[in-house]
Amino acid sequence: MDIGTRLFRSVILGLAGNAAAAALSRKYGLKLGASRFVAGQTRDEALTKVLELNERKLLVTMDHLGEGVRTDHEADRYCQEYVALIEAMANQCVQGNVSLKPTQMGLALSDQRAYDRIRHIAAAAADRSMFVRLDMEDSPYTDRTLHIVKKLHADGLTNTGPVIQAYLRRSEHDVRTLTSAAINVRLVKGAYKEPASIAYPKRVDVDSNFKRLIRTRLDSGVYTAVATHDEAIIDWVRTFASRKGIPSSAFEFQMLYGIRTPMQLRLAEQGYTVRSYVPYGTMWYPYFIRRLAERPANVGFVVRSLLKRH
Repeated sequence: MDIGTRLFRSVILGLAGNAAAAALSRKYGLKLGASRFVAGQTRDEALTKVLELNERKLLVTMDHLGEGVRTDHEADRYCQEYVALIEAMANQCVQGNVSLKPTQMGLALSDQRAYDRIRHIAAAAADRSMFVRLDMEDSPYTDRTLHIVKKLHADGLTNTGPVIQAYLRRSEHDVRTLTSAAINVRLVKGAYKEPASIAYPKRVDVDSNFKRLIRTRLDSGVYTAVATHDEAIIDWVRTFASRKGIPSSAFEFQMLYGIRTPMQLRLAEQGYTVRSYVPYGTMWYPYFIRRLAERPANVGFVVRSLLKRH
């Protein structure tokens, strides 16, 4: 990642916590261009979109957006929404799972109460043979999130697994620990702003570590989700798996809703399991900002969308 790209990413990510920018987003709703990346503000809107994806041979992970809640009441509401979402997905025969953020369940308030909520959701999902992915947030929550996953497995809720971010220097150790426990993991490059002391600042190093983590997982035989839109990485995975005789049933590709859709469909047609990460809800602004930070081209898309409206 060159200096210009790092500066761009830093500026954009700085907007994620900007109160004025967030207020502007609420005023204009999804008109800022976020509708490309967010499936709607309500559960029903999102379910309509995911059923369309299922018809096109894509699996889904549904995510009710929200993070950094400040009260237990907020966390309880998010927990109730997830249980209702799981029920609705089952009733409509959605081919997919759910994903949540631990801070959405009140991790910043209480580790135990957050665990209790996540356990409640995981149990509801287990009753429906559904998987629950715990998203990985910024580094202050890494250890606590991994602890929750391990505790869930100890409690028999093995339908859960975390996300591991390749840009963190600690991730190779975390992957080996999780793999030895046969825990399903989603591997990503990472989208938070972290200091160089704990995260690789250069893209080439992140990519190298990403491949290293993928190789460890595929060699282990433990089911793994490779989440990336990087076509070079995807081609590398396909070549590596073919050369090592690793079946496509041992892993899946995951991509975000609204990004590189033709490639998602093409991979699904070729027989790979492809899962689209589908977010919805009114608290879409931080998620939207992180999507802009990932690629300058996404900012161009938003600008063009705004210009068309005037």
